[in-house]
Amino acid sequence: MANDQKKKLTPVQQEYQKLAKKHEPPRPVGKNCLRAFIAGGGVCIVGQLLQDMYMKWVGLPEDQASTATVASLILLSVIFTSLGVYDKFGQWAGAGSAVPVTGFANSMASAAIEHRSEGMVLGVGGKMFKLAGSVIVFGTVAAVIIALLHLLFNPNIAGGGS
Repeated sequence: MANDQKKKLTPVQQEYQKLAKKHEPPRPVGKNCLRAFIAGGGVCIVGQLLQDMYMKWVGLPEDQASTATVASLILLSVIFTSLGVYDKFGQWAGAGSAVPVTGFANSMASAAIEHRSEGMVLGVGGKMFKLAGSVIVFGTVAAVIIALLHLLFNPNIAGGGS
Protein backbone atom coordinates (compact mmCIF):
# COMPACT_ATOMS: atom_id res chain seq x y z
CA MET A 1 0.00 0.00 0.00
CA ALA A 2 1.33 3.44 -0.91
CA ASN A 3 2.41 5.80 1.88
CA ASP A 4 -0.31 8.31 0.93
CA GLN A 5 -2.97 5.67 1.46
CA LYS A 6 -1.48 4.61 4.81
CA LYS A 7 -1.79 8.17 6.10
CA LYS A 8 -5.54 8.13 5.40
CA LEU A 9 -6.12 4.93 7.38
CA THR A 10 -7.34 5.05 10.93
CA PRO A 11 -5.09 3.54 13.63
CA VAL A 12 -7.33 0.44 13.74
CA GLN A 13 -7.06 0.02 9.97
CA GLN A 14 -3.28 0.44 10.12
CA GLU A 15 -3.07 -2.21 12.83
CA TYR A 16 -5.20 -4.54 10.71
CA GLN A 17 -2.90 -3.96 7.71
CA LYS A 18 0.13 -4.94 9.82
CA LEU A 19 -1.63 -8.06 11.09
CA ALA A 20 -2.77 -9.07 7.60
CA LYS A 21 0.73 -8.57 6.20
CA LYS A 22 2.19 -10.74 8.96
CA HIS A 23 -0.15 -13.63 8.06
CA GLU A 24 0.25 -13.28 4.31
CA PRO A 25 1.97 -16.34 2.83
CA PRO A 26 5.39 -15.66 1.31
CA ARG A 27 5.55 -15.46 -2.44
CA PRO A 28 7.57 -18.22 -4.11
CA VAL A 29 9.65 -15.83 -6.23
CA GLY A 30 12.23 -18.43 -7.26
CA LYS A 31 9.60 -20.94 -8.32
CA ASN A 32 7.66 -18.25 -10.22
CA CYS A 33 10.82 -17.13 -12.04
CA LEU A 34 11.67 -20.72 -12.98
CA ARG A 35 8.16 -21.34 -14.31
CA ALA A 36 8.23 -18.10 -16.32
CA PHE A 37 11.63 -19.01 -17.75
CA ILE A 38 10.51 -22.52 -18.72
CA ALA A 39 7.21 -21.34 -20.21
CA GLY A 40 8.64 -18.38 -22.12
CA GLY A 41 11.53 -20.49 -23.34
CA GLY A 42 9.10 -23.22 -24.38
CA VAL A 43 7.08 -20.79 -26.46
CA CYS A 44 10.29 -19.56 -28.08
CA ILE A 45 11.40 -23.13 -28.80
CA VAL A 46 8.05 -23.84 -30.48
CA GLY A 47 8.52 -20.69 -32.54
CA GLN A 48 12.02 -21.71 -33.57
CA LEU A 49 10.83 -25.20 -34.52
CA LEU A 50 8.04 -23.70 -36.62
CA GLN A 51 10.48 -21.38 -38.39
CA ASP A 52 12.88 -24.24 -39.09
CA MET A 53 9.99 -26.35 -40.46
CA TYR A 54 8.86 -23.52 -42.73
CA MET A 55 12.39 -23.12 -44.08
CA LYS A 56 13.20 -26.83 -44.48
CA TRP A 57 9.88 -28.39 -45.53
CA VAL A 58 8.10 -25.50 -47.21
CA GLY A 59 11.27 -23.97 -48.64
CA LEU A 60 10.61 -20.41 -47.47
CA PRO A 61 13.53 -18.01 -47.11
CA GLU A 62 14.29 -16.94 -43.53
CA ASP A 63 12.43 -13.62 -43.65
CA GLN A 64 9.25 -15.21 -45.01
CA ALA A 65 9.56 -18.14 -42.59
CA SER A 66 9.75 -15.62 -39.74
CA THR A 67 6.52 -14.00 -40.88
CA ALA A 68 4.79 -17.37 -41.18
CA THR A 69 6.06 -18.31 -37.71
CA VAL A 70 4.64 -15.17 -36.12
CA ALA A 71 1.30 -15.74 -37.85
CA SER A 72 1.27 -19.38 -36.68
CA LEU A 73 2.05 -18.43 -33.07
CA ILE A 74 -0.74 -15.85 -33.12
CA LEU A 75 -3.18 -18.41 -34.55
CA LEU A 76 -2.18 -21.03 -31.97
CA SER A 77 -2.54 -18.50 -29.16
CA VAL A 78 -6.04 -17.51 -30.30
CA ILE A 79 -7.10 -21.16 -30.66
CA PHE A 80 -5.75 -22.04 -27.21
CA THR A 81 -7.43 -18.95 -25.74
CA SER A 82 -10.79 -19.88 -27.24
CA LEU A 83 -10.48 -23.43 -25.85
CA GLY A 84 -9.58 -22.12 -22.38
CA VAL A 85 -6.14 -23.74 -22.46
CA TYR A 86 -4.12 -20.51 -22.59
CA ASP A 87 -5.68 -19.25 -19.33
CA LYS A 88 -4.56 -22.39 -17.47
CA PHE A 89 -1.13 -22.08 -19.07
CA GLY A 90 -0.98 -18.41 -18.02
CA GLN A 91 -1.90 -19.24 -14.42
CA TRP A 92 0.92 -21.76 -14.24
CA ALA A 93 3.50 -19.81 -16.25
CA GLY A 94 2.89 -16.31 -14.91
CA ALA A 95 4.99 -13.77 -16.79
CA GLY A 96 6.31 -16.50 -19.09
CA SER A 97 2.96 -16.60 -20.85
CA ALA A 98 3.33 -12.96 -21.80
CA VAL A 99 5.90 -13.62 -24.52
CA PRO A 100 5.07 -10.63 -26.71
CA VAL A 101 3.24 -12.13 -29.70
CA THR A 102 1.34 -14.90 -27.93
CA GLY A 103 0.51 -12.81 -24.87
CA PHE A 104 -0.79 -9.95 -26.99
CA ALA A 105 -2.88 -12.30 -29.14
CA ASN A 106 -4.25 -13.92 -25.98
CA SER A 107 -5.28 -10.61 -24.46
CA MET A 108 -7.01 -9.48 -27.67
CA ALA A 109 -8.81 -12.81 -28.12
CA SER A 110 -9.86 -12.84 -24.45
CA ALA A 111 -11.37 -9.36 -24.79
CA ALA A 112 -13.20 -10.40 -27.96
CA ILE A 113 -14.58 -13.56 -26.36
CA GLU A 114 -15.59 -11.78 -23.16
CA HIS A 115 -17.54 -9.01 -24.90
CA ARG A 116 -19.07 -10.93 -27.83
CA SER A 117 -22.54 -10.68 -26.26
CA GLU A 118 -22.42 -6.89 -26.75
CA GLY A 119 -22.27 -7.26 -30.53
CA MET A 120 -19.59 -7.40 -33.16
CA VAL A 121 -18.86 -3.67 -33.45
CA LEU A 122 -19.30 -2.25 -29.94
CA GLY A 123 -18.54 -5.48 -28.10
CA VAL A 124 -15.87 -7.42 -29.94
CA GLY A 125 -14.36 -4.61 -32.00
CA GLY A 126 -14.60 -1.87 -29.40
CA LYS A 127 -13.34 -3.82 -26.40
CA MET A 128 -10.69 -5.77 -28.31
CA PHE A 129 -9.09 -2.59 -29.60
CA LYS A 130 -9.19 -0.86 -26.23
CA LEU A 131 -6.02 -2.80 -25.46
CA ALA A 132 -4.64 -2.96 -28.98
CA GLY A 133 -5.17 0.73 -29.64
CA SER A 134 -2.69 1.87 -27.02
CA VAL A 135 -0.12 -0.69 -28.15
CA ILE A 136 -0.50 0.36 -31.79
CA VAL A 137 -0.31 4.07 -30.94
CA PHE A 138 2.79 3.77 -28.77
CA GLY A 139 4.42 1.41 -31.27
CA THR A 140 3.80 3.88 -34.08
CA VAL A 141 5.06 6.84 -32.03
CA ALA A 142 8.19 4.88 -31.05
CA ALA A 143 8.81 3.97 -34.70
CA VAL A 144 8.52 7.62 -35.78
CA ILE A 145 10.88 8.77 -33.02
CA ILE A 146 13.45 6.11 -33.92
CA ALA A 147 13.16 7.00 -37.61
CA LEU A 148 13.70 10.69 -36.83
CA LEU A 149 16.72 9.90 -34.66
CA HIS A 150 18.10 7.69 -37.42
CA LEU A 151 17.56 10.46 -39.94
CA LEU A 152 19.14 13.02 -37.61
CA PHE A 153 22.27 11.00 -36.80
CA ASN A 154 22.68 9.20 -40.16
CA PRO A 155 21.45 11.69 -42.77
CA ASN A 156 23.54 10.22 -45.62
CA ILE A 157 21.83 6.81 -45.36
CA ALA A 158 18.28 8.14 -44.98
CA GLY A 159 17.08 6.54 -48.19
CA GLY A 160 18.09 3.08 -47.00
CA GLY A 161 20.14 2.50 -50.15
CA SER A 162 23.71 1.20 -50.39
